[in-house]
Amino acid sequence: MIFDFDGTLTTRDTLLLFIRFACGRWAFLWGMLCYAPLLVLMKLRLYHNGKTKQKVFSHFFRGWTLERFSQCGREFASQYAHILRADTVEALRQAQQDGARVFIVSASIENWVQPFFPDVEVVGTQIEVQDGVLTGRFLTPNCYGSEKVRRVTDIFGDRTPYYICAYGDSRGDRELLAWADKGIKVKK
Repeated sequence: MIFDFDGTLTTRDTLLLFIRFACGRWAFLWGMLCYAPLLVLMKLRLYHNGKTKQKVFSHFFRGWTLERFSQCGREFASQYAHILRADTVEALRQAQQDGARVFIVSASIENWVQPFFPDVEVVGTQIEVQDGVLTGRFLTPNCYGSEKVRRVTDIFGDRTPYYICAYGDSRGDRELLAWADKGIKVKK
């Protein structure tokens, strides 16, 4: 059983929410102003979303220690549990009770997704760390679209012995939902 995170297990996207939580309102607003042209180009599909995301991420988090960043992720999960969607969280918990292997596959950074679900395997965008400090670069490609399928395929290898059910809500989940034996589009 595979679940997307943003908009599927939560009621909203968490990237900007996490940045505002971690960096404060004024730093968030200044950063968004600095990157507004790039964000518009991304929304118009004229600039790659993964590159945009990495540039924005780097602006806010390059130079942070991994411990500070991970602690912020734990605090974020604790303070924002109210953004979880009860229906899809219930489906995830039911799958666990039924003995299914459950994954969260997300374009979000693993460090703030995992604390929401510490007992679930998270496959997300991973960050590069050198000597305990974030470089601002991603270690893996942004886990979005076909990258979600590639990352899950790396885990399963030959998927023929498995029946895979996937939940998603957005364009970034389209390939995963089509690839799964059963794709469930979550309505907002």
